[in-house]
Amino acid sequence: MTLILSHSDITTLIDRTEIYDAVERAHAELATGDAQNPGPVSMPLPHSGSAIPMIAAGFGSSSVKLLSDMPFNAARGLPTQRSTIVVNSADTGECEAILDGRAITAIRTAAVSAVATAHLSRENSTVLGLVGAGTLAIEHTRAIARIRGIEKVLVWSRSVSTVERYAAAVSDLGVAVEQAGSAREVTTGADVLCTLTPSKEPIVRGDWFHPGLHVNAVGAPPRPDHREIDSTGMRRATLFVDATSTTIAKSGDALLAVADGSISEADLTVELGHVVIGSKPGRTSVDEVTLFDSVGIGLQDLVSARTLIDKAYESKVGTTVDLSA
Repeated sequence: MTLILSHSDITTLIDRTEIYDAVERAHAELATGDAQNPGPVSMPLPHSGSAIPMIAAGFGSSSVKLLSDMPFNAARGLPTQRSTIVVNSADTGECEAILDGRAITAIRTAAVSAVATAHLSRENSTVLGLVGAGTLAIEHTRAIARIRGIEKVLVWSRSVSTVERYAAAVSDLGVAVEQAGSAREVTTGADVLCTLTPSKEPIVRGDWFHPGLHVNAVGAPPRPDHREIDSTGMRRATLFVDATSTTIAKSGDALLAVADGSISEADLTVELGHVVIGSKPGRTSVDEVTLFDSVGIGLQDLVSARTLIDKAYESKVGTTVDLSA
């Protein structure tokens, strides 16, 4: 039987602490070779769209998340990215589950940023900076406030109403929210900075980086000509990635800096999992600037889906169908 989990099913079931633990374990197993995450391919679709199958194997399952990157949807008032996750048994090959990818992607993305923050930022970080104030900003605040003593959030967005919605959504956390006047103000005032915009041109510049800053570069879509961080920023920071093969295939932040000679591909070889298991160093001094280039990998989706599948059967949530009937 195959379990179908809708967006509403997933939002009912999902536990952010469980997703944090799952993605941290996933990156550790990727680093040890116990899980697999091949580099993605991108298949062109009409009107400059792309279909990106993100495949992974581990934890008794294999999976593919089909990410549809549809930039032209913005003009239609539709999401520019949509995704569906299919999970198969690694033992029998049976299709175990089909899950909507929207909530999983947002929450596991924030969880991975929190894992990176836990391993790379200064432990006494108290100011979270957000460039962008949408759903990802809400999820990042919840995730990072769990693992650092965040007292204040500096947030900037081009839309005042988006900042107001953000502040209302995180009001239960008891942290002070301050609307900044610019991305520069956020960067210079933050201990931990998260960039969460679908920017094509750099929205944060390395000249603004200060000693001890940790950056999670998250928002740029998987297009080689989009980036949030300029080449100076990529050069000034010590770089960490979720998976080198995926970064080289999908990250405009990295690819554009490599193309102009600011960094080389050798600067993109330390994966988050290496730091988690201790095989490579993370932050080495209080003044070091660290940057996690987060592009998203299928293994993060697999372990998040696996957690939800098990919980759904325990809670009797979702719909089962016999695809072979």
